[in-house]
Parts: sequence; C-alpha cells; structure tokens
Amino acid sequence: MEWSLGRVRELVADGMQSIRDCESSAVGTAAGLLLLFLWYCYRVGREHGSSPLRGRYGAEPGHLSGPGALSGSGAGDGAGEGAAARRGSPDEQSGPAYCQSAECFRCTAPGEGLNQRLYHSLQDYAKRYTWSGMGRVHKGVRDQGRYLSSRPTIQRPEVFFLPDLPSAPFFSRDAQKHDVELLERSFPALLAEFGNVYNQPPARSGSSLPPGWKANSTPHGLWWTYYLVNQGTPLALNARRCPRAWRVLGQLRTFIANNVFGNACFSVLTPGALIAEHYGPTNVRLRCHLGLRVPSACELVVGGEPQCWSEGSCLLFDDSFLHRAFHEGCAEDGPRVVFMVDLWHPNVAAAERQALDYIFTPGR
Repeated sequence: MEWSLGRVRELVADGMQSIRDCESSAVGTAAGLLLLFLWYCYRVGREHGSSPLRGRYGAEPGHLSGPGALSGSGAGDGAGEGAAARRGSPDEQSGPAYCQSAECFRCTAPGEGLNQRLYHSLQDYAKRYTWSGMGRVHKGVRDQGRYLSSRPTIQRPEVFFLPDLPSAPFFSRDAQKHDVELLERSFPALLAEFGNVYNQPPARSGSSLPPGWKANSTPHGLWWTYYLVNQGTPLALNARRCPRAWRVLGQLRTFIANNVFGNACFSVLTPGALIAEHYGPTNVRLRCHLGLRVPSACELVVGGEPQCWSEGSCLLFDDSFLHRAFHEGCAEDGPRVVFMVDLWHPNVAAAERQALDYIFTPGR
C-alpha cells in the first residue's frame, strides 16, 4: 500500500465517521432503554401507588388528597365493639358510633372469605412484583385460619398473624430507637397541640366532645380518641388542626403509613375509666404510647405484665397480646393522655412490609 499524506487523511476521516456511527447507535440504544425503564416505573407506580397515604406525610395537612383524605372521622382500633364509622361531616365526628362496613378489617370476622381475599391479594402482588422474600407472608396467608384459631389465649391477633416473629408483651425502646427518640424530642409540641384540640368547646349542642374527637365504648369512665390517621387513612380535618404532629409522623421511619394496621391519635382516659381486655388485629406492628399527661394510679397491662406510662417517655408493646388499660385516680388528677402511633415490628423485613402494604391497602 502506498502511503501519502492524502491517504492518511482519508483513513483518519473514515475512522472518525465510523466512531460517529457507533456513537449514534449506542446513544439511540441507551435512549430507548431509558424510555422503556421510565415507562415501567410509571406503570409500577400507578399499580402500586393506590394508598392514600403514600408520599403525603412530607406535605402540609391542608394539601392532603386521595381516597378518604377528606373524611373527618374514622374507625377506632379499640376494644370489643370494634371501630367507628367513617363520616365526612365535622358534626358527625362526635359521639359514640360503631363500624358497620364490610370493608373494615378490624370488624370483619376471620373466616374463609377473608383468607381467600388475602391469598388472592398475595398472588396478585407476586405476579406484579416478586415472590422473593415472601416465605413467611405466604406461610401466614396460607395457614391464617389455623394460626388464628390455635394461638394461645395470651396472644391472639384478630385479623392477621405473621409466623416466626419474635414476640413479647413489651419491647425495649431500642427496637425502634430513631422513632422513639424523635417522638420524645417532640413531647412539648405534641402536648401543646393536644391542648389546642382538647380545650375546644363542644362540636354541637348536647355533646361533650370537642370537634374531631370520638367516644369509644368502655365499661367504666370515658375513653376519647382524636385520630390523625385511622386504619391507614389520613383524617385531613384533624391533621390541619395539628400541623406539628403531622410533621412528626412524616419524619418517623417505621410508622405504618400505607395499610389498615396503621393508626396515629391522641388517646384520653378520664379518672375511673377502664379499657376492657382485648386483642389487636396483628402481630406485625408495635404500638407506641408517648406519655403526655400521666397522673398516678394509671396502668397498662399487656400479656399479664403491668407497666406505667411516664410523661415524655415512650412505651412499646405488642398489642396482639391480651391487654387492658385503666385510670384509677380521682377527678382532681385529670385525664391520662398519650400520643399513640403504630410502628412496624423490627423483625418484619422490607420486602414483607411492601407486600403487606399491598395486601392490606385501605379499601382493598
């Protein structure tokens, strides 16, 4: 081959053009793959993002949206009688009422119908996402009827039992250290907001309840609750009155924000009140009580173990154990007040949490 300056220029030009062609092809391929990935993320987000709570705790309460976000009251998670009906009018928030909705998991008696719904939801989740990490969830859903009927009387969740979870009536604060410390640092703000919503005139004539409060059934005394989140649904009217409490919920790492087992509320027991023995709906959560006002002669008994609340400190307990609470003080002592939130059990893995959020999405 005869080499010359012109020939070298031609070879260099041909090489540069080949590189440009390769670059164009690679860029086109990468762009196509990126578009496919974005389309996939969009579809996954639409299918799995139906929960009204997802992504809303970082926003101001006034900007809540989604199914149920504008309701003013909701079902409780208390003893015996079940939960209060969800209603939209502020005036309807007051007074004792009980859930009559077939969609309420707390009030749905366990049976074949519920077990089949859970299994179909799990299969649907696995088809859309993955079976990876679903061993315990699959085992729990498949054998749910047997687990619920054969549990010892000291621990018997009413709706869903996840097998092979470490269990104890009370847990150390280190089980969810970040969230416990955050709640305790927020004690002054939460106490102040409790006072703001508690010391309001009655919502309507003939009622003793301030706006947003709900009376629960008790054998003795009064038990009132003020929900910010009820069975996985945010209560916007209540949240707007408590912006600092709402921001605290948004900062919690393990708050159950996207399924029916998640609740957050102020809970008041008057002197002489007794919350009768009962079981919670599941063992996948730990219930956290931050003491706001704690007179003497108040006690929480879980699985036969008694504990006392302390102002500014958190108690973590598994409410799938048989538990009760009482206030045996006198009228001068005033009410016992706690801020209650439901946190994930520390041994429920991230993949299991995602699946349970899907299976127990509010309204599913």
